[in-house]
Parts: sequence; C-alpha cells; structure tokens
Amino acid sequence: MAKNYIIIASFLLLAGCGSNTRDNVTEEVAIEMKQYDYEEFDKNISISGGIFTHDEQHIIYASNETGIFNLFSIPSDGGTATQLTRSTSESYSLKACFPHDGRILFSHDNEGDENNHIYLRLENGDEIDLTPFEGSKNVFGSWNANQTAFYFECNKRDPQYFDLYKMRVSSIDAGNYEPVLVYENADGYVLGPITDDEQIIAVTVQESRLNSNVYLINVKSGEKLLITEHDGEIKYNPRQFSHNGKYLYMITDKNADFDYIVSYDVATGETEEFYKTNWDVSRIHWAHSEDYWSASVNEDGRRIVYMFDVKKNSQLILPEIDGQDIVHVHLSKSETKMRFITNSSSAPVNIYTFDMDSEKLVRLTNTLNPAIDESHLVAGQVIRYKSFDGLEIPAILYMPKGATTENKVPCMLFIHGGPGGQSTIRYSQVIQYVVNHGYAILSVNNRGSSGYGKKFYALDDRKHGEDDLQDCIESKKYLASLGTIDMDKVGIMGGSYGGYMTMAALTFAPKEFKVGVNIFGVTNWLRTLKGIPAHWATYRKSLYRELGDPDSDDSVRLRRISPLFHAENIAVPLMVLQGGNDVRVIQAESDEIVAAARANGVPVEYVLFPDEGHGFRKKANEKEAWTKILLFLDKYLKGIEKEV
Repeated sequence: MAKNYIIIASFLLLAGCGSNTRDNVTEEVAIEMKQYDYEEFDKNISISGGIFTHDEQHIIYASNETGIFNLFSIPSDGGTATQLTRSTSESYSLKACFPHDGRILFSHDNEGDENNHIYLRLENGDEIDLTPFEGSKNVFGSWNANQTAFYFECNKRDPQYFDLYKMRVSSIDAGNYEPVLVYENADGYVLGPITDDEQIIAVTVQESRLNSNVYLINVKSGEKLLITEHDGEIKYNPRQFSHNGKYLYMITDKNADFDYIVSYDVATGETEEFYKTNWDVSRIHWAHSEDYWSASVNEDGRRIVYMFDVKKNSQLILPEIDGQDIVHVHLSKSETKMRFITNSSSAPVNIYTFDMDSEKLVRLTNTLNPAIDESHLVAGQVIRYKSFDGLEIPAILYMPKGATTENKVPCMLFIHGGPGGQSTIRYSQVIQYVVNHGYAILSVNNRGSSGYGKKFYALDDRKHGEDDLQDCIESKKYLASLGTIDMDKVGIMGGSYGGYMTMAALTFAPKEFKVGVNIFGVTNWLRTLKGIPAHWATYRKSLYRELGDPDSDDSVRLRRISPLFHAENIAVPLMVLQGGNDVRVIQAESDEIVAAARANGVPVEYVLFPDEGHGFRKKANEKEAWTKILLFLDKYLKGIEKEV
C-alpha cells in the first residue's frame, strides 16, 4: 500500500559542463509525495510495437499487462483494448500485420533460449508456427515491395549463418508454410536490405565494431561488388534501398566522429552525404510512397525522431506530447495517419495516433498505474564529470526528492550492458522503484559507451575492467560534491556487461563500494568468449578484436580481467541474479562467483530464475528480482532489515 509522507526536496539544476560541483541549487521547499510499494509499480504496463491493421481502424501492439507479453488490439481513434493472444509462458513479440486482412505475425523463443520462431495468428485466433525448424533462430525482416510475401532470416542450414528466405502469402493461404530460399549466405555476411526486384542484396563484413565493409551481391549470379573501399577504421551500415533500386542509404562515420546518413548511387558508384547532425543518427526509414522519411538521432542520451516531407522539402513538426520524447513514428499505408511511441524517464512508453489532415492527436494507452502520481517519480538528468585522465564522462542522475544536505541518501551506480551499450533517458522500473525508496542512482556511461562518438566508443578496447572501471570509481568525487549523498553508503550494480563491471569493482577495487548487485554478469571472459552462441558467428571477429581472442596470447589478459579468478578479494555483501536459460552469460558464471564469494564469509544472496534467459520477460520474475534487490540494499546499505 502506498504511504504518504512529507519531505523537504532540493532541486538541483545540473548542466553538462564537466564540473565536479553542483552548478546551482534552488531554494528548498516542502512538498508532499508518496512512497510506493512494489505492488503499485507492478501495475505499470510495458508495451512494444504498435502497427496499423490493413484497414487502419486498429493498432496492434504487445503488452505485459497479463504478466507476460501478449498481443492486443485497440481502435486507432481511441477506445478499449482487446486481448488477442493468451500466452502464459512465452512473451510474444509483434512483427507485422497482414496487408489485406486481419492476420498477424509474431515471434517468441522458448523460455529465453533465443531460438525465436515466427508465428501466424489467424483471424479466428489459431496460431501456426511458420518456421518449425528445430534449433533454428528466425528473424523477421519486412514485406516485399508488392506485399505478396515477407522476408526473414533463418539459420536452419548452418547454425552459424543466416540465410534469407521469403514466405509467400499465396502459399500461406493454401496451407503451405515451406519458405523459399532467396539468398544462401554461405560466407557468413551480415545480411542487409534487398532491392524490390530481388536482384541485389547489400551485405556487411564486420571487421570490428569500428570497421566494416558493404558489398552489393547479385542474387542470381553471385557477383560481388565492394562499395565502401577505404583505409583505416570506418563503419558502414546499409539500411534501405529506394524503391527503384537507384539508391542505397547507409549509415557511416567516415571522416566524422558521429554516425550520419549517406546515399550511394548504384549506377554511378557515387556516395553523397544525405543527413548529418552533431549526434549519432541511428536509423533512416522511408515511407512506402517515399514522400516522407524519418531519422532517429541519439541526442545526449535521448532518442529523438525527425520526420521530413519530400514534396515540400521541409521538416514535419511533430506534436509535443506531455513533455515526452517521440522515439518512434509509424505511418499508415494510406499515409494519412501516424502512430507515435513516446518515452520519458518517469513513465513507461505510450502509444498515440495522429491524423495528418485534422491534426487530431489521440492517446491510446495509459501505462503508468493511475495510483502512482508521476510527479512523485524522478526524471533523469544528464550530467558530466571528469575522470582520472580529464576525460568527461556522461551520466544520468536520479536524485530522490527527499535528498538534502541535512538528509543525505545512499547511492547506487547503475552500469549498462554491452560492451558498448548506453544508459539513456527512458523509463526503468527498477531505477524508479529504488529511487522512490530513498536511493540516488547514477547511471554511468563510462568510456566505451555508444552515443558519444567513435573516439569515445573505442576508448575501452582491450582495457575492460581497467579504464572503464576507473570512470565508475571517479564518479564518487562528483557524488561527494553534491552534498546530498551519504558517501559511506555507495554501491554498484548492473546487468550483463554492467554485471561484469560490478564484479570487476568488487574484485579489482574492493574498498570502493559497500555492496554489489550483479544481474547475469560475465565473470569469466575465457569461457564466455569461447562459448559465444553459434548465431553470433558473424560478430565473433569483432568481439575478439575488442576484448581479445581466448585461444591466443590474449588469454593471459582475459584471465587477468576476469573477476572469477580474483574472487578472494570480494569483501562486501553481494547479490547475484541469473536466468537459468541464459545462452549469453550461462548459469555457471553466476554459480561459480557465488560459491567463491561465499567462501570469503561475506553475505551473498543468489536468485536464480529457471524460466528466464538473458533478461526478465515475466512480470512475476521482475517483481521478485526488484523487490529482493531493494530488501538487499535496505539491509546492507541502510542497515534496515525487512520481512520478505
């Protein structure tokens, strides 16, 4: 049950100036707010997707309001949602709506094993596995140009490589679900877009995460043309062909620190700059008519979508929505309606529709539990601080509204996944829950994080557990400068690579943090890199260049930076959470670090989820995970022991 109480809040205006001190502090004012039990947070809803049906009368999306992701339909002009699927064990991911009727394509794996299949939902509710190939992973691509078939990638021929297939609607109508091979990817390329006439496919050779090449391959003859010949490290990512096949749009960082869009003229071989900003452009998407196109830009931890009208040669001004960011735009086939996905750090994402003619904006979903007042939650603020070598480190600060110089609060560093991930301004249930209960959170984008240019991105290569860890440790100086953090109560937590950073902190800098929470984090790089899933084969070379080859002399360094081999240094309370079906960071990683830490006599809590993989998909498991984390922090940081 929610609890009322009065606090004194100090509001910090934190600008990204690279200073280790507060830029400004406003006058402290008394406000009333609530502290919410997890039962209230559990009533929040997570959604994804949002696709117009063929008649544009409904939006189909996925929601976890049943406890696991199922598919729902809601009128596109607003109304009551209808649940379409009834899964109780697997999370469904929406892929597409059929272009001429009410059938739906969706995907799911088996309890987190990542071997996704593509399923067809018939209008009568029946579900059919279109890709029943044992042990295969299947990735939906798109509809073909005339929407008579859809493309997908599948590794049934060779677990390491994905071939390109298509499934014809006419075959599905006839009850024939055997796909047609479009391109056999025997060389293990990263597959990209294909021309409307299926004559040319763009593929990528990933030399490293900073260096790649794009080839155009004639699907029938196999003739291959390198279109990105270059010296040094330049990244190219093919995104979309124009309908006439004349242009290929790619994202690159050639002669720049940030990614931008170029157009490649297939006939002449000329490449021209198409769209560039001061931040990474992560996506370009052309509408079906090619009268509109949009770009997604990563602006200092925020994903912003910009849309353009080709005929008017101007930018479309999208509506402002409750101070939230529009992070994804989808045009209906008639191009008279838009669907928006909005995001903020203090509320889950929502879906809106917008009528292009009337300019009517309709909110379709309300994902924040009405019992939670959003003003009682905390918006993340982008800050910067200097690390040991003077490098500015971006981070996102979530400060409890009760924190003052007289009421200092404990703090947890939150480290993102990756390597090469990024903490962004978005809603996080665990962050809001922990902050609402009196903890500050600093989400650190240490060197090697994406979104801040390729130079910053490369700074942790072959330095993992070293310079990136020092960036996290140096954040404590910034936290101390705020005057609102109890510096005797600072811990570190994170998932995946963030879990590795947590264990690196506890083993390589055991006196810096008071507790650690490791969520399916790597502890033995030698084993993890040798056990890369088969379908990651095209990225193996890139990972080895960044981290090291476990079968070479790099093994010495990989052992040195693996927390498992230094577990005798763990001297503070540790919590470990792990999915039993995780194929990326296998259960043995957590089993062994837990056993080693317990041998030191320190408190260790281990929470294993047999029905999860690399992440949480079931609300019941999220509830167990996040509530146990808070109980752990209350006990070992605040010194308050509560009943489970």
